Amino acid sequence: MSLKFDELKKIYGDNIYKNEILSKYSWFNLGGPSEIFFRPNSVAQLSSFLQEIKKTKNKTTIIGAGSNTLIRDSGVKGVTIKLGSKFSFLNLINNDTIHAGAATLDKKISNFAKDNSLSNFEFLSCIPGSLGGGIVMNSGCYENEISKILVSVEVIDENGKIFEIEKDKINFFYRGCDLPDNFIILSAKLKGLKLDKSKIEKKQSEFIKKKEQSQPSQIKTCGSTFKNTKNYKAWELIKKSNCEKMFVGKAKISQKHCNFFVNEGNAKATEIEQLIHKTKEQVFKKTGIKLELEIKIIGER
Repeated sequence: MSLKFDELKKIYGDNIYKNEILSKYSWFNLGGPSEIFFRPNSVAQLSSFLQEIKKTKNKTTIIGAGSNTLIRDSGVKGVTIKLGSKFSFLNLINNDTIHAGAATLDKKISNFAKDNSLSNFEFLSCIPGSLGGGIVMNSGCYENEISKILVSVEVIDENGKIFEIEKDKINFFYRGCDLPDNFIILSAKLKGLKLDKSKIEKKQSEFIKKKEQSQPSQIKTCGSTFKNTKNYKAWELIKKSNCEKMFVGKAKISQKHCNFFVNEGNAKATEIEQLIHKTKEQVFKKTGIKLELEIKIIGER
């Protein structure tokens, strides 16, 4: 590393750490250390940092709320950036549009929309995670997707340059989009539909109830492990292939929803990853269908 940690520490102080354990930033509660961990306190500081890091040619990894990320036991080389509370905000910019920070939790956006009598945000109450990650993977549920309510995104590139991209300049697809990997989302504008608050509350609570009935909660999991295929739900293929009772060490498949993989308490990330591969192989063997990951796996093997 041509730019020493001590030099970075002099510039960024308490916003930068060495060997930060990443397990506390993942819903699986797993993961080794980050070589360098940076939590910017402003857009200006993030811009400055990206310019400094570019000189070192170090790999940069962005983590969000950690609700769909498996971090490997060996940790993450290079620089890990996490946008903290300074990037979590909500403003109503006209009567039907919300401006939200990338680190804002999806559930908070849904509740803010409800409080302002804005519909079409109800599904966000069921999506764990923050807005930035939700846009990158075009998160959705119950026939809704973030791209349907998106107006534009504000991003920062590897040179620290900030610009806004309109939604029609981005190609969205199922659980993804074509935004370049070197862009970090800072905020987004989201548009809803004015509606009576009681109707919004009813729709939101119906979604939440549906989720509670079908998905596990209060456990160490990172949501849906595999993407649905064109003709089947991932859980249907897992069930059809008799994978439901599979486990590797303390990594198990949830009995409530078999597309949710669970850390039973002291699993290793390696065990979750092995269980993912084992399930994938069994499904392919039984059905001829290759499952694709919905969760992200980051870090060194």
